[in-house]
Amino acid sequence: MVEGLENLVFVTEDRPADGSLDLLGLYEGTALTDRDHYGFGELPDRIVLYREPLLAITENLDELRDEIHVTLVHEIAHYYGIDDDQLHELGWA
Repeated sequence: MVEGLENLVFVTEDRPADGSLDLLGLYEGTALTDRDHYGFGELPDRIVLYREPLLAITENLDELRDEIHVTLVHEIAHYYGIDDDQLHELGWA
């Protein structure tokens, strides 16, 4: 899954812009399936993990690792053009 990633950065932020604890991660960019071309000078896409929401739903380090894994798989899937409905069918939403 990570072999095909290019021009993508991973960042962490405390919370989403609205301050909620509901969103664990976010993909910001144009999915591979929607790109015509990808050229020189384009800013990278971003996957953001939100620290406080992730900590709020986990009770220990093992749970946190698992939730980060699931969240990363979910957001990377969006990079590849897989939508939430498909992720839900696959058990990743």
